[in-house]
Amino acid sequence: MNPLLAAEQALLGSVLLDPGQLSRLDRLAPDHFHRPVHQALFTALRKLRNDGHPALSERPVPLSWVTDAVDEAGLHVRGLTTVYAHSLVSACPRPAHAPVYGRMVLEGAIHRSIAEHAIRLHQAARADALQGGVEGALHRADVLIGALRDLARRWGTETRPVAPATPPTTTPVARQPALADRIAEDEQILLAVLAEQPKSLDDVAGWLRPGDFADRAHGQIYRCLGALRHRGEPIDRITLLWEAQRRGLLADGTLSGDQLTAVCDGVEPGSAERLGEVVMRSSVTRTAATAARAIRALAENDALAPGQLINHALHALGPLDDVRTRWQSANGGPAPAPPAPTSTPNRPSSARIHAALARSTPRSAAPPPALPRPAPNPAAVRPPSRGPI
Repeated sequence: MNPLLAAEQALLGSVLLDPGQLSRLDRLAPDHFHRPVHQALFTALRKLRNDGHPALSERPVPLSWVTDAVDEAGLHVRGLTTVYAHSLVSACPRPAHAPVYGRMVLEGAIHRSIAEHAIRLHQAARADALQGGVEGALHRADVLIGALRDLARRWGTETRPVAPATPPTTTPVARQPALADRIAEDEQILLAVLAEQPKSLDDVAGWLRPGDFADRAHGQIYRCLGALRHRGEPIDRITLLWEAQRRGLLADGTLSGDQLTAVCDGVEPGSAERLGEVVMRSSVTRTAATAARAIRALAENDALAPGQLINHALHALGPLDDVRTRWQSANGGPAPAPPAPTSTPNRPSSARIHAALARSTPRSAAPPPALPRPAPNPAAVRPPSRGPI
């Protein structure tokens, strides 16, 4: 049986057996359940509790608690019967274990929610890449960050980017040939302009990086151009070829003489700043898609604890934050404001404390070890010396 399905059934069964368990499940929301019928039933049980159902004060729990919950949930979902409700009761080993079942349901919801947000981010990034924009991808990234903070608050953990011990394995998505050709052409035109007008490197050096080029060879050519400009050396086909050789790019096959010749001889009119922004747009969408694939792979790893998953996902979004900042700098916009901390560093929030206590049983604190007494100061115990008589 699917462990998540078993946890949802056991949780609902515990509430059907003991309505008082609802007070221990405040951090759960109906949409944390995977099955729509379970969402509707949990919503109905909470509504009956809020309306003051008589079963809350009667012992044993009357049958009306189950039948009324089924009737209420049946107004919003089809297929729910009293027979299924009784099967939920049978699926609950111990009603008192409801908080643990709730933790399992929340853990499954965290994995599922992060995966869904990652899919939407990837879709928005691909759409922006085709349309030549970045707004959709950046918006979906902001939504994902907000979701991660909310999930961290519900789980009771701090939000801080942490790199995974093993990077997630992702399958690279092949770009459409027309799109890849267009990006490569834009990059080569930019390099040709920079080679012909070395002073224009100053217009893009503040925000354009070699990693922003989709073609690694183009990024290395940009690095060589920047190095020559930084040293104040002339830039032409020979000096660029020499710089590439000094960096070992010819020996390892990263670059070829034909590629450098094509850049230096392919003189193109244009604005380096405008062409650099085109390359930056491609970098934003490409980085967003890469982050989305990594986060989805992390979310599909059931072995990751929710706190680890949230912090690994924030780490995967780090490169996108860097590219976004440089993109805004290229467009003359203000740098994004730093995210507000979810809690003060020295004093955890009450919500985080409550969630942490609900997840675990506090252990009795061991008495602190006795501190050794400081050795007496010889100068302090020595009797004062007598003066001369």
